[in-house]
Amino acid sequence: MNNPAINNIPQQSPKDVLSSVFGYDAFRGEQEQIINDLIAGKSCGVLMPTGSGKSLCYQIPSICMDGVGIIVSPLIALMNDQVVGLREAGVKAAAIHSGLEYPEIRATYDALRNGELDLLYVAPERLVNDSFLDILDEIKIALFAIDEAHCISQWGHDFRPEYRQVSLLRTRYRNTPCIAVTATADTATRKDIVERLSLPHLYVAGFDRPNITYYVSIKDNPRTQLMRFLKARNDGESGIVYCLSRKKVEDTAKWLTEQGYNALPYHARLDARVRANNQERFIKEEGIIMCATIAFGMGIDKPDVRFVAHLDLPKNIEAYYQETGRAGRDGLPSVAWMVYGLQDLALQRQMIEGSDSPEEQKRIERQKLTAFLGYCESATCRRQVLLNYFDDDGEACGNCDTCLHPPETFNGSIAAQKVMSCILRTGQMYGGAYVIDVLLGKTNERIERQGHETLSTFGIGTEHSSKEWQSLVRQLVARGYLYVDMDAHGAIKITQEGVDFLKAKPALQMRLDPKSIGGTSSRSGTKTDPALMLESETDQALFIELKALRMSIAKENNVPPYVVFHDKTLIEMVLHKPLTLTAMNDVPGVGQSKLDKYGQVFLDKLQG
Repeated sequence: MNNPAINNIPQQSPKDVLSSVFGYDAFRGEQEQIINDLIAGKSCGVLMPTGSGKSLCYQIPSICMDGVGIIVSPLIALMNDQVVGLREAGVKAAAIHSGLEYPEIRATYDALRNGELDLLYVAPERLVNDSFLDILDEIKIALFAIDEAHCISQWGHDFRPEYRQVSLLRTRYRNTPCIAVTATADTATRKDIVERLSLPHLYVAGFDRPNITYYVSIKDNPRTQLMRFLKARNDGESGIVYCLSRKKVEDTAKWLTEQGYNALPYHARLDARVRANNQERFIKEEGIIMCATIAFGMGIDKPDVRFVAHLDLPKNIEAYYQETGRAGRDGLPSVAWMVYGLQDLALQRQMIEGSDSPEEQKRIERQKLTAFLGYCESATCRRQVLLNYFDDDGEACGNCDTCLHPPETFNGSIAAQKVMSCILRTGQMYGGAYVIDVLLGKTNERIERQGHETLSTFGIGTEHSSKEWQSLVRQLVARGYLYVDMDAHGAIKITQEGVDFLKAKPALQMRLDPKSIGGTSSRSGTKTDPALMLESETDQALFIELKALRMSIAKENNVPPYVVFHDKTLIEMVLHKPLTLTAMNDVPGVGQSKLDKYGQVFLDKLQG
């Protein structure tokens, strides 16, 4: 169905809305071109890194144009967060979802029919409901926006079948512009998004998050490593600790609480009220550490998450990129920290093989897992590896562990041959620890029972320590020369690529892990403290006072502190020290609505 009632003549200019509503004086990157395309009735896809302003690309034209912007969003928390922020900025925004009471839903429907909304957020299931579509047929629609658009693709890391149905918008409302936005999509996923939504153009703004410092360490008592990392953080930082299992989430949260941290658990099986309360606390309070499974995150727009830690290996680079991307959405320095081991790889491989997915999809997931291992085992700049995966270019960043503390490398061809020979001679029946014991010439009852102390490979690997051999085995798995066979109780086996290597015996550059595992992870230290962007102690103290004032206002209004002002805006206030409301209005991030609500009280605090 067409929607001929649309009038694409903007009621306000995009720059005016950017300034008066959102408090910024200039667009970034291709934001302005994307907005102008939508106002002109053109559809497009947008791939931008988290924190780069994707939401403004559909929020501003929805405000400018006649009619309402219909935003498809996957999670209730994400809808609520966006609506609260927009309302604080003076925008007429609402959401319809299952978490609302009927009177509120009915009032929103009335506002929708009466043309009283600029933006309406809905879930994909509701959007394609016949009764909802009947309402859309009768109103003026400015645009459709598909948020988290990677959910539409089965090759995306977070595929949701219900998202497929939104493609009907492109045939039912042919004259209505549509924008699909995401921060995470590899080449195959991008192609799928564009084809399924019939998008004539895709804007790709790059994937680099230069404010995030990446650290990867090998698991060696992960709790000790996590504690070392946390002790190097600043007091009162908000962060997320991701774990693979629900039990590990709860155990980690309990342990961190016992260590004096304000930690909360979050997973899908947690009581709904407890889960909602924990999420609300994380959003509205400072200094909360959320221990969570991947069930937590997509609906969170909290800009001042200063670190994301992984105690287990995510399933692929896309998942890792999105999860780490929840740090530093405000653009201020943040850290992505992870520990992993060979067992993580085995578990992820087991999950792939044990799934009900078609064989073709399993093949792609194996390739993605292998690519992720390449990132983990890289001896070169991690940011470059990430960007290259997404077909993006980048120079060595100087801001990841391998750039800050370059690992030692050596020609590991001989070592690789020794490992593979030992695996072959022991029958490809044993795990890495057993093979390494044979290489090191260790005698024990099991080795003697199998007669492996008589093998030619027994004791030929004493030039490396047990930990060094563990690292070399992991690297060979990451390169695809070895694999962990979970059906054979975790036995290490040789792939066809490994067989080819043994025949050719080429040079093989391999990495030596640092002697103190995880030690470098703590060296990011206090770099992520926003106050340290201010040079004088007086300014740092003033910033802390502004944060306290912001928290007081947030509690009084029952909104998250960042909805009042971001840390970045408070820093700008301290740097500019405005003397009048007119000058306060020039501070980036202060729009007219917030100026009217909070301008004077912050001005008073700045003037002492």
